[in-house]
Parts: sequence; C-alpha cells; structure tokens
Amino acid sequence: MSSSPAASDHRHAVFAGYLGWTLDAFDFFLVVFALTDIGKDLHASSAEMAFAITMTLMMRPVGAFIFGLVADRYGRRLPLMIDLVFFSIVEVASGLAPSYRTFLALRILFGIGMGGEWGVGASLAMEKAPRDRRGVFSGFLQQGYATGYLLAAICYLFVFPSWGWRPMFFIGGLPALLAIYVRLGIRESEVWEKTRASDWSHLGRTIVSHWRTFVSIFVLITCMTLVSHGTQDMYPTFLKTYRGFSPQAAAYIAMLYNVGAICGGVLVGRYSDIVGRRRAMITALLLAIALVPLWAYVPSTLPLLIGAFLLQFMVQGAWGVVPAHINELSPDTVRGFLPGFAYQCGTAVGGWITVIQDALKDRISYASAMALTAAGAFALAAIVVSLGREQRGVEFGVVPAD
Repeated sequence: MSSSPAASDHRHAVFAGYLGWTLDAFDFFLVVFALTDIGKDLHASSAEMAFAITMTLMMRPVGAFIFGLVADRYGRRLPLMIDLVFFSIVEVASGLAPSYRTFLALRILFGIGMGGEWGVGASLAMEKAPRDRRGVFSGFLQQGYATGYLLAAICYLFVFPSWGWRPMFFIGGLPALLAIYVRLGIRESEVWEKTRASDWSHLGRTIVSHWRTFVSIFVLITCMTLVSHGTQDMYPTFLKTYRGFSPQAAAYIAMLYNVGAICGGVLVGRYSDIVGRRRAMITALLLAIALVPLWAYVPSTLPLLIGAFLLQFMVQGAWGVVPAHINELSPDTVRGFLPGFAYQCGTAVGGWITVIQDALKDRISYASAMALTAAGAFALAAIVVSLGREQRGVEFGVVPAD
C-alpha cells in the first residue's frame, strides 16, 4: 500500500462514496415504497408512477456527463460537493410537489443529481483504494445502494404511517451535510493530479479514442441494470398488491433482503480480489437464476423470505464488483467521466424494465412477470460479463492507457 498522503485517506474517500450512494438510493427508493400512495395523492396511475421512476433513471446520464467532465478537468472533490447539495435541494422540493407534473419534473432533476454522484464518487474512491483490496472496497461502496434501500424501508415503516409520504422526502435533504465531510475530510485524487488532461481539447480526444471501452461498459451496465431494477423497483409493490402483505410487512421484508444485499456486495467483492472480477460476477448471476422460484412463486412466507434474502445477496454481490471492474477498465485521464457516463447510460436503457414489468403483469401473472424478466436478465448479464475483459489490480496513474 502506498504511504502517500492521498493513499492514507482512502477509507474516508470510500466512506464518502458509500454515504453519497446510500443517500442517493434512499431518496430514490422512497418513491418505490410509496409509489401507490403518491399516485393516489397526485391522481396518477401506476403506469404514470412507473414512468416517473424510469425518467429518473433516464436523466442520470445527463448528470454523469456534466459532473464527470468537470471531475476530469477540475478534480473530483468540487463537483461531488456541488452535486450533493443540488440533489438534496431537489429531494426536499419533491416533498412539496402539488401535482404529478411538478413531481415528475423534480424527479427528472433528481435523476441528474443522482447520475452525477456515482461516477465522481466511485472514481475518487477507487483511485485511492489499495489495488489488492479494490474489490472489497468496491463492494462496500456499491452497497451504499442497498443501505439506502434499507433506510428507505425503515423510513417508510416508521414515518409514513403517521405523517404520510411528503415528510420522508424532507429527510432526503441530509446529503447536503455530506458535502461538508467531503470538503474537510478528503484530499484530491493523486491519480487525477498526475494524469489530468491539459485542456478541454485533450480531454475530448481521449474520450473519443476510447469509445470501444465506453460501449463495452455501457452494454455491461445495461444488463446489470436489468438485474437490479428488475428485482428491486417493483418488488415492494408486488409484495403488497399481489402477495397481500401489509405496507409494514413489505417494509420488513425489504429490510431483510437488503441486509442480504449488503453482505453479498462485500463478500463477493472480496471474492473478486481473489478469483477475478468476471468469475465472481458470473458465479453470483448464475446462482441467482436458481433462486428465482423461491423469490417469486413460493406460497408460504418463510421460503419467500429466504429467497428474497439470497437473491439480493447474489444480485448485489455481482453489483459489488462493478465499481472496481469498470474503473479498472477506464483510462486514468477520463476516469471521472467515462465509467460514470457509461454506467448511467446503461441505467437509462435498463431502467425501462419497470415499465415492461408493469405491462406484463396485466397479461400474465405478476409473479410470472417478475420471475421471467429476472431470470432472463441474470442469464443475459452472465453472458455479457463472460465475453468482456478485465484488468484486475491494474495500477492507476502508472500503467499507460491502452
């Protein structure tokens, strides 16, 4: 491990990335949990509310594009701080929305902020993390998403019954405080300082020259988004409307399977440090296929709980490898932009799975809509991962870009 000042604060950088992704996901999944209730209050159909979720995902590339370019030109810390404050303000405003149109506009803006946070935060964290433990730190960082999902479930369980959905979004203003932590506790990336582009023209040429890397990451993340959003976004609604669980019971189940997700992300991330990024991801994805019947079809509660826990262990296990994997594939000069932008473009395409699931449930059973889309996503993602390349443990800032 390097003894440089930049390397010594890698835990702070990873923790900041983890917290940022936690709060991003917390805000996003508040809509997932309160989907039906928000729709009733704003006179919007389930299809319109599913569209709001999808539009949030579709706008994430805009945020990744803007904040990623700034991060590669001017450093990681400043755009990360600005982004945290921006999406915090939008989240609070979402709780004040008087109509569906206003709510939709605010969720579009939130998508921009959400898209900016991951790429900048992940590049800062992965550039500082020790390369022989990049996988486990990657798994921890990425499970900010599952932690945010877990906190959203807790918030829905305790805040919603007494005060409704609007106050939950006011709590979403907390990320603004994280900007202070980034400002005071984290140094700029040493890798960026060594390899930054000399001007905008140099940066643009480098981005264009690595278009094949962009395409490969984009395809990978599209498939991985089908995996995650296809098993998470509509599942609370599935539990309530199809399986007959109360809102409180659905929240408890979500808390359980997100504990599984957090465990899976860290453990499979560490596993990838030993056996390689692709092998670890493929193993988790193939095991997930076998768990689909427990997750979607079993009539009794206990097997369903086991299935939900184990399935999200595998889903987020595969996802936990992603920050390390795609940042290792990306050249130093454009690491703030390329992996984050490709990531968010992939989520914009893959995010349409919620609309597909909503349409399918009216033609086949809700359980079959969830199961068939999930199993297909797992298989497709495993194939794409197997066909890709990896650069496990590559040394940032030293090895020239391909």
